[in-house]
Amino acid sequence: MLPPIDHDHLLARAPDSAVSLDRGMICIVIPSFSLPAGFTQASADLLLRLSPGYPDVPPDMWWFSPVVRRIDGKPIAATQVQESYLGRNWQRWSRHLNSGQWRSGIDSLESYLALVRKELEAAARSLAA
Repeated sequence: MLPPIDHDHLLARAPDSAVSLDRGMICIVIPSFSLPAGFTQASADLLLRLSPGYPDVPPDMWWFSPVVRRIDGKPIAATQVQESYLGRNWQRWSRHLNSGQWRSGIDSLESYLALVRKELEAAARSLAA
């Protein structure tokens, strides 16, 4: 289901991850994905849903379970919607790549997960602002 580079990355960095199909999408669940300081928990399960055209079609959005909240209680932009996938409720992080930001044949799950981490850091960093 996944290109070898993505399969190898998950095996090396998230060996407990699970890959399955759900509603025509490739679903990757990474259990206990580490969250930076500033949130009410240290980790949460991360869900990535990839279209069948991946990796030529870029990933879009990601989901956490349980809900990720800031320790100060302030809302995180574009995370208020919850959706049900794989028999669980997930908090949707509505984040979209800009045109040309995803480079098919160059980018991979490794670069996408780096973006997820960057967005988490930005949400945590805004606590100091």
